[in-house]
Amino acid sequence: MKIRTRITVFDTPDLATESAFWAGLLGGTVDLEDDWATVLVDGKAQLGFQLAPNHVAPDWPDGEPQQIHLDLYVDDIKAAHDQAMALGAKLLKLADPDAPHGFQVYADPSGHPFCLCWP
Repeated sequence: MKIRTRITVFDTPDLATESAFWAGLLGGTVDLEDDWATVLVDGKAQLGFQLAPNHVAPDWPDGEPQQIHLDLYVDDIKAAHDQAMALGAKLLKLADPDAPHGFQVYADPSGHPFCLCWP
C-alpha cells in the first residue's frame, strides 16, 4: 500500500475558528468548505477539520484521558507561547520556560490539547 497523503483530522464545532487557529500557529492558509477545512503549509495539506456540532473537548491533562494531541517542537518557547495565546489557545499546564528542555500543555479553540516543546 502506498500512502499518497497523510493528514490528521480534528473534529470541531467551529470550522472557521479552529482552522484559522492552526493556520496561524503553523504559518499556513485555510481552504474552507461547508463541513470541512484544510490547513495548507507551503501549499501542502497538513491538517484537516471536520464539522462536528456535538464535539465535546477532552478534559486533559488532569481529567479524562485525552483523545489525541500534537507535540510541536519550537526554538523559542516564549515567542511560541505568545503566538499561541494571541491566536486563542488556552494554557492548561505551565512549565519553567527557562529550563533547558520541557513542554507546556495548551488547548486549541475547540479544546484539543497540544504541547509546545523545547529544546
